[in-house]
Amino acid sequence: MSRPGLPEIAFVRLTEVSGEEMLAHMQDPRVGEHMPLMTERWDAQTVEGFIAAKEACWERDGLGHWAILCDGCYVGWGGFQKEDEDWDFGLVLRPDAFGLGSRIAAKALDVAKADPRISHVTFLLAPSRRSLSALARLGARFLGEVEYEGTRFRKYRLDLAGGA
Repeated sequence: MSRPGLPEIAFVRLTEVSGEEMLAHMQDPRVGEHMPLMTERWDAQTVEGFIAAKEACWERDGLGHWAILCDGCYVGWGGFQKEDEDWDFGLVLRPDAFGLGSRIAAKALDVAKADPRISHVTFLLAPSRRSLSALARLGARFLGEVEYEGTRFRKYRLDLAGGA
């Protein structure tokens, strides 16, 4: 339920948005600035493979990444992915929706808090990310630097009330 005057945020499966919208989003050079694992330009085949991989996470884990809508319009993707014992949260928004990140993250974290399997959430951030105030406001704590697929990231953890 949204509050009056605020745009409605909704999570839908990635298969419910057009590949063309996602492709345009991921081809914007501003999107890749803090995504060091995004080493090649996306094309229609990349989008198809990405969606298939994220849908496989839903099949395997019962939770995964969503397409994110604001007042019915696609603004990005994000969600949870099981990484060993951690549920890692990621969020990739279109540049015109960067200001919605805190609201979207809060709504996604409400999903995690309601899931008895999830006691904590992790965040992997590229070292190029300088603004970390949102993580501080959430109460996430810095765990250290980790290597993931040959790339260094800063890892944070947010303990959730409830969960397993």
